Amino acid sequence: MSERQGDYTGGREFHRVADALRSRMDDGTYPVRSFLPSQRDLAEEFEVSRDTVQRVLRVLAGEGRIESRQGSGSRVLGSPPVQPAAPRTHVTLETLLDEAFGMPEVALDVYTLTAESLYAHIRVQADQLRLRPNTPRRIVLRMILPTEGLLMPYPRAKESKDDVRPRDRLHTITRRATDSLRGLLRDLETEKLVHSAELHIRHAPLTPAFKLYLLNGATALHGPYRVIDRRITLDSGEEIDALDVLGLGATLTSHVRDTDPDSPGSVFVDSWQQWFESVWEHLAE
Repeated sequence: MSERQGDYTGGREFHRVADALRSRMDDGTYPVRSFLPSQRDLAEEFEVSRDTVQRVLRVLAGEGRIESRQGSGSRVLGSPPVQPAAPRTHVTLETLLDEAFGMPEVALDVYTLTAESLYAHIRVQADQLRLRPNTPRRIVLRMILPTEGLLMPYPRAKESKDDVRPRDRLHTITRRATDSLRGLLRDLETEKLVHSAELHIRHAPLTPAFKLYLLNGATALHGPYRVIDRRITLDSGEEIDALDVLGLGATLTSHVRDTDPDSPGSVFVDSWQQWFESVWEHLAE
């Protein structure tokens, strides 16, 4: 499993290239069964990086518009039916991943506190892949987590703000979840259930006030963390009263990007994709 630190350019250039290629496929410039120009030619034409072109091709493959095979290029499959862009409410992470893992290509960008929920759900998807192999062919997961040395308002002990044990517990949970996720994706490659599975993790000096999942640049799943009082069990086994946030199983809201760039769904997805790219590029390490 690769850990490349590629050039992930901003959302504006990504959507400019993606929209242009969609238009060319829709108007017959690139007819069904024809091959798109090479990645090098597309990068030169649109004056963007190869990584941006590759990411666009992953999204188009995920939409069912093209089929990409290493060494053979990208063949046009046709235009998918237009779907309504009305926001869906009360959507869970399970719903999004069920949709994602039914696609040939998965590009998932995540901003979260611990990755605990994500690992739990991807483990379920991995078990299902063993029953229906070869879907998807490729998974690219980028994740932004808070910097470990960051002083955050939660989780913290109610009796003492200086008690670092809740924060240490959080870091332990995060390391365990990311290590397990890395091993899980590596197993999918080893078992040849997917052609490739990439995990890229960066840390930003931000306290997550919400969860954000972005699928193939087309769907955004977003929801705030809710601060709660609860008892937590420390690594030592001691229980303390703490301020924490509700994450696992939280209800999220989904928005879908469509062919109208000014629709509420498109604006929502594009703005949050651009936010993710800006943090990934300028703040995260």
